[in-house]
Amino acid sequence: MTGLFVLFIYVGIFVGSFFVVTKVIDRATAKDFTSLKTVTFGDESAVRPNRIAGVLSILTIFLIWGMFTGSSLLPKFLHAPGPFVGTLEFTYTAEADGQRDDGTVTVVIYPRDSETEAPEVDPGDGFAKNDSSAIAKWRTGLVRVDANDEIKKKDGAEVVAINGQPIARGETVKIENGTVTLSDKGTPNLAPYRGWQMEPLYLPAPETVWSRTLQVVSEGFRSFTLWEHLGYSLFRVIAGFLLGALVGIPLGYAMGLSDWFRGWFDPIVEFMRPVPPLALIPLVIIWFGIGETGKIILLFLAALWIMAIASRSGVSGVNISKVHAAYSLGASKWQIMRHVIVPNSLPEIFTGARVAMGVCWGTVVAAELVAAEQGAGMMIMVASRFQNTDIVILGIILIGVIGFGIDMLMRWAERLLVPWKGKA
Repeated sequence: MTGLFVLFIYVGIFVGSFFVVTKVIDRATAKDFTSLKTVTFGDESAVRPNRIAGVLSILTIFLIWGMFTGSSLLPKFLHAPGPFVGTLEFTYTAEADGQRDDGTVTVVIYPRDSETEAPEVDPGDGFAKNDSSAIAKWRTGLVRVDANDEIKKKDGAEVVAINGQPIARGETVKIENGTVTLSDKGTPNLAPYRGWQMEPLYLPAPETVWSRTLQVVSEGFRSFTLWEHLGYSLFRVIAGFLLGALVGIPLGYAMGLSDWFRGWFDPIVEFMRPVPPLALIPLVIIWFGIGETGKIILLFLAALWIMAIASRSGVSGVNISKVHAAYSLGASKWQIMRHVIVPNSLPEIFTGARVAMGVCWGTVVAAELVAAEQGAGMMIMVASRFQNTDIVILGIILIGVIGFGIDMLMRWAERLLVPWKGKA
């Protein structure tokens, strides 16, 4: 239910932002008729990212993150409903020896960072006595209602109703700000209202992640600075990617230019392409050990098949009329390769390189599982063992930011080196 609500919020902000920016701001700032024209449908070279949409997209993600973690960076009226904190009560009805009696249970729900004792209550009259308990928010607790009763469960007493509603073992009754479930042994289990906010153990607030980031920057993590961890990961990814490109691009060209090479290597490439790099970890450990070589080989295999397929596709996609035109002008095979095939296949190769780099970044976490002492992936895995979710999120964000930065550099290089992309 909470996930569906988050989706509705995201879609609502997207639709609202789209309407405001495209229908109001863009039209209000238009200078002439040309600025209002739409591009030709399918003209990829004419489509550019809308900067306002990009900024709003990032802000929306942080807004939703803050809403469902109770972030102090947002005003409280924007917070999603949080877990119940306070005092709640319910009445249980106990039956023993053919007689019934009611007892009231008072429960204090307190924040996890402040221990609270159960309040003192008047036990009252009858064999079912009033009870009290204290439970941390987001937690459930068994309430031993028979602990101070005159007739206990071992003597035949049985809880038969909660707030007047009949209940049997395994059944649940809703109460104000929570639910009560009768366990298989007949003990009420209280579950306070959890709200829609995420528990910090599973998703800390943005400011918590920022504070941990500053701490890791200043103190390091497991004897290495943050920059050393990122540097090791970056080195492994770049080394694996470059090796994959150095082998994959010539292999792809050979498959695109020779039917013999195509027939020989196509089954291998197409067989290995859908195999996830994670499935190769056991073989990599057996063949190359748990040192640095194994990690780079795993990333090499992640990039190799993508680069081979991209290069093959680039060569196969060269317009044959350009080749015939070059032959008619007296060009040699080397000149056709140099001036026709390579330039026209570069756009596909750059696209494959961007995909391969993304896959390598996604694989580096698994590669650093192999006895790594440094790296962003190692940070994530070690932090997950100790439930340091803030460090896990920090590592994920850093990997994403660096990967995005590398992709932007590759886009820049593509625009610089392949300015003819998208042009006939």
